[in-house]
Amino acid sequence: MANTAQARKRARQAVKQNEHNSSLRSKLRTSIKAVRKAIEAGDKVAAAKVFVAAQATIDKIADKKIAHKNTAARQKSRLSAAIKAMAA
Repeated sequence: MANTAQARKRARQAVKQNEHNSSLRSKLRTSIKAVRKAIEAGDKVAAAKVFVAAQATIDKIADKKIAHKNTAARQKSRLSAAIKAMAA
């Protein structure tokens, strides 16, 4: 249990920040799933369109350091490769 006023405040702030970060992480996962779903549907144009939106989301979350920048780059790279492989 937090003993000082400062520690109590930091504990309150940590709870709020955790909820906010969890929400953004969820948005990240949802955007990736949307691209995967479009790829599985086989519509390359739709997949590319959804991928552009997902890229923006991934970059925003990486900039806020909620996801590591290398993880974000890897996710974008794999999604892009999956879309490119659809033509073959």
